[in-house]
Formats: sequence, C-alpha cells, structure tokens
Amino acid sequence: MAGIPHDPYEPRTGFERWLHRRLPVASILYDTLMIPTPRNLNWMWIWGVVLTFCLALQIITGVVLAMHYTPQVDLAFASVEKIMRNVNGGYMLRYLHSNGASLFFLAVYLHIFRGLYYGSYKAPREVTWIIGMLIYLSMMATAFMGYVLPWGQMSFWGATVITGLFGAIPGIGPTIQTWLLGGPAVDNATLNRFFSLHYLLPFIIAALVVVHIWAFHTTGNNNPTGIEVRRSSKQEAEKDTLPFWPYFVMKDLFALGVVLIVFFAIVGFMPNYLGHPDNYIEANPLVTPPEIVPEWYFLPFYAILRAFTSDVWVVQLVNFLSFRIIDAKFFGVLAMFGSILVLALVPWLDTSRVRSGRYRPQFKWWFWMLAADFVILTWVGARPTEGIYPLIALAGAAYWFAYFLIILPLLGVIEKPDPMPATIEEDFLAHHESPTRMAE
Repeated sequence: MAGIPHDPYEPRTGFERWLHRRLPVASILYDTLMIPTPRNLNWMWIWGVVLTFCLALQIITGVVLAMHYTPQVDLAFASVEKIMRNVNGGYMLRYLHSNGASLFFLAVYLHIFRGLYYGSYKAPREVTWIIGMLIYLSMMATAFMGYVLPWGQMSFWGATVITGLFGAIPGIGPTIQTWLLGGPAVDNATLNRFFSLHYLLPFIIAALVVVHIWAFHTTGNNNPTGIEVRRSSKQEAEKDTLPFWPYFVMKDLFALGVVLIVFFAIVGFMPNYLGHPDNYIEANPLVTPPEIVPEWYFLPFYAILRAFTSDVWVVQLVNFLSFRIIDAKFFGVLAMFGSILVLALVPWLDTSRVRSGRYRPQFKWWFWMLAADFVILTWVGARPTEGIYPLIALAGAAYWFAYFLIILPLLGVIEKPDPMPATIEEDFLAHHESPTRMAE
C-alpha cells in the first residue's frame, strides 16, 4: 500500500529471484496478501470477498451454460429447458447462476450502503467510488441482458419496456432504440446482441474489479472511524494496522462460509422463490402479462421510473418549461438514471469534513431513513400502479433525491459531530481491550 510503511517482498530461492526479475507475480501476490489493513474493520467489510466469489461463480457457470444455450428466438426457450432436464447438473448450474445474480446484487447494495455510512467515497477515494459505480452499472446491464435470454414472457416484455425507455428520448430516441434492438422490435437480432454482450460484460467487470482493488490499495482502506492510518513511521503504522493475511483473510472466509450456507440452502430448497412464474411461459408477442415486473434488484429504480406520471406537478412544470419536450415518460427516464447519478456524485454532494457516520448524530437518522426508503422502493416497485402505491413510490423517490441533493449538503454546514478518537489504535483498544489493559 503506497504511503504505509511495510516489509517489502524479498525473493528467497533462486527460482523466485529469476522470476521476480522477469515477471514480479510473487511480489504482487505478496503485496496483496500482506497489505496493511486497519485493524478496526468490522463485519460490514466482508462483502468484498462475497462479491469476488459471486463474480467468479457467475463467470464459471455462465461460460458452461453458454455451451448449451441457443440464442435464437425459436430455440432459446427450449434450449433452457434442455439445460434443466437433459444436461448433467444443468438445473443446478442454472439455479446457481440465477440465484448467484441475486446474491451479487444483495452484496453490492450492502457494500454501497456501508460505503455511504462510513464515508468511503470521501477524499482521497473518489476515484475508487466512481470505479465502483461503473462496476455497478455494468452489473445492471449484464443482469438485464441475462434476464432476456430465457425468452420467457417476463424476458420478452421486460426487454420491450426497458428498451422502449430509450425511445422516449426526444429526437434521437427512436434511432437509439432501433440500434439497441437491431430492428423495429424485440426479435432475433435483439436476442443475439444481448447474448453477446451478456457474455462479454462479466470480463469487463472483472477488469474493473482489478482497477477498483488497485485504487483502494493505493489510497488505503477506509475503516469505521474514517481516520487515516498513521504513515510517519513503520512502528506507528503497525499500531493501526494488521496484515491482510492471515487475520482478515480468515475473517472473510468465515463470513463467506456463513453466507454460502444460506445461499446453497436457497438454491437447493427454494431456487425459484425470487423469480417470476410468467418467465416459465415461452415469450408471446401477442399476449401482454397483467403486470411486467423486473428482477428484485431493479425494483427501486423501476419504482422511481413509474413514480413520475403526467399528473405530478413537477412533471407538469418541467413539461411546460421545456416547451413540451420533456413529457412524463422522458421525465421518468431522467429520474431513473438521475437516481443512480446522484449516487455516483455523492463524494461532491457530501460537504461534511467528518468521514464516518459513526460520529455524525444527525446524519445517522437521515441515513437510516434512506436505507428504509430503499427497501420501501424495492417493495413498491413490484406493486401495481393503482391505489396508494403510486403515492408511496412518489414519496420514496422524492426522499431519495432530497437526501443527496439537499440533506447531505446542508448537514455538512449545520451538523455538530461527536468527539472522535485520535488514532485507529485508540478506537481498536476502546472496543476490543479491557479497561485494565488500556490503563497499562
């Protein structure tokens, strides 16, 4: 880790010296495993290893599934059924892949909200945060295209609705939509394009993950206090840190084991719980499902998309000021993408000098309301657009934007933070050592 003193890699055998001069693989592995890591990391820092496992799982199972899948509209649905029934272990591969996507998104949402609470986006980690958001957007694109491949009813109509959003862009929208679909409607060209991109994007995500890890190895890992590791000497750095191996590797592997127990229980006993039954009906362009519901990890942003209808005053105002260019459909598209954009811009929207939410008493209330708001948006995104549900979605969308655009900037000005420990060592001793030893 740049800037934190630690023992460098020293080749010990003749082969290691020979290889190190030509390709320093062992040095890179050593620096990764022995990276000085803040010793006060809590259990919310285990999601990185879960995400790494999920990426590997999705790539491996995806490559094997692609060997048996046929990206042709007349054969796609049947090829998936063949995988389930005739390929050895095919049903398990498919269930691991589909439920692995859900675990992937659950872990990434917990990872993001941990970063929001502890201020992992603050300087000097803004680039690390932006790279993480690029990974998240790539995940969303990959998952959407993968959801189309089974060619069930939800696959077909989900692709129709989502690609139709691009058609709402004034002027160039229809051209972009046709380019995405490969024609005027969701058809064979669409399926081929989505299959190709769904196969390619995970490798791009893997490359971004390498850059993401490189970025936080350069700036150093954040920690629950938000205080930086002391770098003036090796002795002080060792008081604030521990080597990643074996301490945090063992902790991460234990946490991963617990997560996988739950994951494999779901895969084994309730693999279709998170899916939609209509996707086991072959796609039919002539029959529209009563409700088109995307996968659960898209639901918060789907709820925001649907919240801004033509009878909402802000939509009417923007429509009037834009001379009827921005109608309700386009406004919903802007709101959906804007809700992700404000998440990416949070390093510059948060004006507080204190990094960790642990020492920000007012921030805590607003943050936990944001977490609850995200859950509510997920729930209401699967509800029909009738009754009280549109009002709940609109309120949830309003709070989402208010949190990032109004509350965070104001809190940095009006909030009085709690006292903070002087060093990571002090925080660690306060939580993990007895008062007697602290006195010593």
